Amino acid sequence: MRALVVIWRLGPFVLSFLRDRRRWWIAGEPIARSEEFHQDRAERLVAVITALGPSFVKMAQVFSARADLIPEPYITVLSSLTDQVPPVPTALIEHEIEKAYGRPVRTVFERFDGEPLAAASLGQVHRASFQGEEVVVKVLRPGVEQLVRKDLAALRPIMQRVERLFPNPHVRNARTVIEEFGVRIWEEMDLVHEAANAVEILKNFRTHTRVIVPRVIHELVRKRVIVLQYVEGTRVDRLMPHGGDKAQDPHGVVSTVMELYLRMMLVHGFFHADPHPGNLLVAADGRVVLLDFGMVVRVPREMRWHLVSTVFAAIRRDVDGIVAGFRSLGVIEPGADPDRIRALAARLMAIAYDPRSMQERIQLVANEVVAELYDWPVRLPSELVYFARTTTLIEGLGVRYDRHFNPITFAAPIAIRLRGEILHSLGQGEAPPIDMAAAFGAILGRVATVVVHAGRDLMSRLSNELGHLGSTIMPLTNERKNGTVPPVTDVPKLLAGD
Repeated sequence: MRALVVIWRLGPFVLSFLRDRRRWWIAGEPIARSEEFHQDRAERLVAVITALGPSFVKMAQVFSARADLIPEPYITVLSSLTDQVPPVPTALIEHEIEKAYGRPVRTVFERFDGEPLAAASLGQVHRASFQGEEVVVKVLRPGVEQLVRKDLAALRPIMQRVERLFPNPHVRNARTVIEEFGVRIWEEMDLVHEAANAVEILKNFRTHTRVIVPRVIHELVRKRVIVLQYVEGTRVDRLMPHGGDKAQDPHGVVSTVMELYLRMMLVHGFFHADPHPGNLLVAADGRVVLLDFGMVVRVPREMRWHLVSTVFAAIRRDVDGIVAGFRSLGVIEPGADPDRIRALAARLMAIAYDPRSMQERIQLVANEVVAELYDWPVRLPSELVYFARTTTLIEGLGVRYDRHFNPITFAAPIAIRLRGEILHSLGQGEAPPIDMAAAFGAILGRVATVVVHAGRDLMSRLSNELGHLGSTIMPLTNERKNGTVPPVTDVPKLLAGD
């Protein structure tokens, strides 16, 4: 029955999208669609997704980072679902709390605010007071587990049938996103698991003076309820700094957010995988507050090794090294034409290192590359879904506060500063004597020029499609069993270009 409801509500949109390419679905010329039509259809789609319930809202949030699968304006409109979920009535939330603790809410907390601080797809957050301390109480929505189970049972056979009808990389990638969602969602709905994640992230940032991770109130943690320290702050995308306000200077805040995620990904190997503005606050003193620890991805040392090795193959302009990296990571689809893959990698390197091609034929070259990459036969590792969301978050914040923001050159000095810690986390000693700033500047500065001149739409496509140059750096865990992974002790030779 649930499958019929899903098909009934989403089927008209599928047919409408098919008509974008074929007027009569299987034949005819594409129908001309105006920007107003796309905007209206995107908003109607979000309304239907919201009506279908929390699991569809959560999946839409994941897809909202996939510019390789979904174009504008749908990406932007889907992103609004992070903070536009209708709240659950307070009486139902209090009933869930009473079931979790076995006693009335007012005997657990001295004060419990009925108005929620936030209403998300899976849970709802209220402010309260416990033993004289201000806290936040996160509670899962009533019946959310059963609804997610029904939705996954309905979606999987639908996607399998769609993949048989349309066997192409994009449909396979879409199914991969849903399968990954089906694994991660159960961890996110276990608030005992979330509490453990919060404790580990707090430990990782215990000496960092620019980041706040709320403390867990351990005696109140249950499977469906978690209580944490309350921290006052402003959403990271709603800063309104006044003249001379250095504490909440947007440049410094964006820099802290970027360093925060670089550390989690490359140093700690424990990655907060639900990055959006609602999960980041800025305290009055300028420190960044990290919230919501339900979705976390571990980044093993081998995975970080592959990241470093592929990046430096690009810095050395080693096209064969990049292609070899793609193959060793298991990213390339079986049977892919090796000459085509090498040609695409070489073309990306040429754009990165040849400023004349970017200045004289920037739009033509960039669009040509993106068009080919869009049909490139690759497998996207499930981790890329979350890393892409981080890229989208940081780029969106930067552009919000500085229309000339360049995420690539902005990241370079932060990465340089962290290189010693990154190498240490890979089991190395001191960083090798290499001018990393010059190396990063040479390649990344030129790529940034492509991004800036190609425009905002190309930015969202190219930045995510460069998952085929940059995102493929992250390996598939299941592809590391062929014995080809080089020993981590060779990192200094790699960086020096030996």
